[in-house]
Amino acid sequence: MPVLIINLCMPILFDADISIQSHWIWLGIAVVLAVIEAFTLGLTTIWFAIAALVLVFLSFLPIPIVYQVMIFLVISAVLLVFTRPLAIKKFKTGKVKTNVDSLAGKHALVTKQITEFDRGEVKLNGQIWSAKSEDGSSLAEGTRCEVVRIEGVQAIVRVISEKEKENESKEENENTNNI
Repeated sequence: MPVLIINLCMPILFDADISIQSHWIWLGIAVVLAVIEAFTLGLTTIWFAIAALVLVFLSFLPIPIVYQVMIFLVISAVLLVFTRPLAIKKFKTGKVKTNVDSLAGKHALVTKQITEFDRGEVKLNGQIWSAKSEDGSSLAEGTRCEVVRIEGVQAIVRVISEKEKENESKEENENTNNI
């Protein structure tokens, strides 16, 4: 039985005349893959849809279907490997930015001592956040610190160095002089 199926398919696979009608097949594949991409938004099937669209035009040439499939796979692989990372970076898929992301780099005031083993609290934009130090060091109450990142509902902070404090005070003086 498998031999019969192979014998029936061989003329179709290697006959150049089938390529005249294969443009409809490639167009159907391109549409189906584009619809799948529209529902998944994974930036994966779109490259195969583009390759199928290229094959719609190439199928008008007398290229056997086997070679068309190979060309489709090569174009798809090239697009997937080389353009998908660029597209993901451009569209920034996978990460949803929130207002919490804007807190990184802001200065905060320690309101409850932070130790290596205990979380403390910091006042940040008028709100109290639970916090821990980035390097595990202790921060005394009243210490100024900088938010490195937010992990869940906890601020990860680091002590502001003396040099940064001096630069900050110079900027504040310049701002008050300009007013």
